[in-house]
Amino acid sequence: MTAKRALATGWTVFAAVLMIFGGVMTILAGISAIARDDIFLATRNYVFSFSLVGWGWVHLIIGAIIFIAGCALLRGAVWARVVGVILAGLGAISNFLWIPRYPLWALVLLAVDLFIIWALCAGDRRRPERS
Repeated sequence: MTAKRALATGWTVFAAVLMIFGGVMTILAGISAIARDDIFLATRNYVFSFSLVGWGWVHLIIGAIIFIAGCALLRGAVWARVVGVILAGLGAISNFLWIPRYPLWALVLLAVDLFIIWALCAGDRRRPERS
């Protein structure tokens, strides 16, 4: 019996790919908010009113961590599954709060984060091999 860890399969690969995609998209949203904040919608009288540059940094950091965890999950790291659920939850919250600034992008990334959580919680249901 080998001690080698198998690469990710099934829903785990799906979640890893979504994490990599979602991480890159979140990084791009953060860079856009930091560099040119005039492309984002400025709404008034919204319950959650935060600095756009501050939210840009939040998205940049969360996106980078989600991307790294997605790459680790694709390689089969078990810790990345737990970290992925937590980070996708944080990403979903940050994208929910991002809706007034860029509604379509925020809703797409919110859906990606929810699919990541579902795919990581569904996991691989294969039975371990017995020898």
